[in-house]
Amino acid sequence: MIRVLGIDWGVKRHGLAVSDPLGLAAHPVGVVERRGPDDGLPEVARIAREKGAERVVVGLPFHMDGRPGDHHAEVLAFVKRLREFLGLPVETIDERLTTVQAERALAEGGLSRKKRAARVDQTAACFILRSWLDARALREKLPPAGGSAVD
Repeated sequence: MIRVLGIDWGVKRHGLAVSDPLGLAAHPVGVVERRGPDDGLPEVARIAREKGAERVVVGLPFHMDGRPGDHHAEVLAFVKRLREFLGLPVETIDERLTTVQAERALAEGGLSRKKRAARVDQTAACFILRSWLDARALREKLPPAGGSAVD
């Protein structure tokens, strides 16, 4: 198996998560603030190298009716730049409701609203990565991802 980096693209910051070496779980690894024209790519690349990621999965926004989401084109442009910058395979996956799932999981974990706000992006990245891991498991008939850390 390989380690995979999951990204929840954001207007202000990108949430990041990484899989375990077996591809069974997703763990939050922080956020990258978007400052300047580089879109956070150097910091994303540093974290990808540090975590040993060999593939990247980026959440692609869609509306509930299947139409492309508000930042769909921006995310696709980011994915293209990320592929060129990292030299790694970069895939996209439908991210509908991942932020809602993340907020709910953090609230159920008893975190205050302030602490939830600080963690929601990386938790959403965990849900994005878990979706990809589960889909890969179905394609390859592997056991599904077992869970994610939310702390």
